[in-house]
Amino acid sequence: MYLTPDEEKLMNGESGPTYQKAIEILAALGDIYGADRLIPIKSAQIAGVSYKTIGDAGLEWISDLKGKVVVPSILNPAGMDLECWREMGISEDFAYKQQEIIKAYEAIGVRTECSCAPYNIYDDLAIFGDHVAWSESSAISYANSVIGARTNREGGPSALSAALLGKTPNYGFHLDENRRPVILIEVEPELYDSDYGALGYIVGEMIGDKVPVFDLNTIPTKDELRSLGAAMAASGSVAMYHVRGVTMESSKYELPLEKITIEEQQIKEIYKMGEPDLIAFGCPHSSIEELEKLARLLDGKKVKKEVWICTSRALKNKHPELIKRIEKSGAKVFCDTCMVVSPASEKFKCMMVNSGKAHKYVPNLCGVKSILARTEDCIRVAVSE
Repeated sequence: MYLTPDEEKLMNGESGPTYQKAIEILAALGDIYGADRLIPIKSAQIAGVSYKTIGDAGLEWISDLKGKVVVPSILNPAGMDLECWREMGISEDFAYKQQEIIKAYEAIGVRTECSCAPYNIYDDLAIFGDHVAWSESSAISYANSVIGARTNREGGPSALSAALLGKTPNYGFHLDENRRPVILIEVEPELYDSDYGALGYIVGEMIGDKVPVFDLNTIPTKDELRSLGAAMAASGSVAMYHVRGVTMESSKYELPLEKITIEEQQIKEIYKMGEPDLIAFGCPHSSIEELEKLARLLDGKKVKKEVWICTSRALKNKHPELIKRIEKSGAKVFCDTCMVVSPASEKFKCMMVNSGKAHKYVPNLCGVKSILARTEDCIRVAVSE
């Protein structure tokens, strides 16, 4: 991969070991994937935040970095609500280590709004055609598919390296030819709410990392598109998809010859009954529209089970009256974290979610049985005796 004279100087350590390591990481990725050069990026979204997932080794690595990010950079969810961690049942030792991770990122200029949905906080992180370096699987899918920005599926270290240099290797989804759909998904049933997560759960397992184009009978909302992409990224490793007549680049490419048909019974089979002791929303973090829907469903009701709603602190602070309506029911609104990356989830036996992504990750990462249900059904169970 070609490096400019200034990039060669970074490689030689002339700006210090942090920048040297950053360009070594990016150059290695570029060489592996056949990139011709590094290209400028608009923003970075960095995974590797929860102490549950990165531990002491990750904390030590981040704390040793000496430098500043040069593009707007935001963090993935942490392992706890940074203010209300006691209410989650987080230990003081975990809380201390988690706060140290946040401070280490803050020291190098990373914004510490911890969210897997940064586009709901800042609308200038990515617009159509922008090159970015994002590392949370659902955010990557949303950026490529719904926003029409361009990002590969970055790891935490490569996204952080890109943030420090303001560049990323030019390969993968940064190139037109790799954004082309290779398989058509024809969906027979009409879909609503978490049906999109169920569809993504099914399709991700079937196609792995291929780029699909969907032919749907219904027009999804942006939140439903996000649910679809998040689930495919979790059950497979889909980083981009198209929906005919809906997503930004859906008319740019010809339809592929390979086709899969999804029938109504396949969607229904993802929904299972059970007896949850936790009902959790916000994977990815709840948008303002999702918070408003939950508030309407909870108005005048009291929850009889533990209910968590995860969202960004920015949205919670911006809409205090809406949060009060939700919390009046007894539901708890947590920020900075989610049910997947927090160890607080591990004390429960069975979790009901409206997210295909959470439905995939909760059993594997938390050791907790998962039940997928539509939002209305989740609330019905939450308020029933």
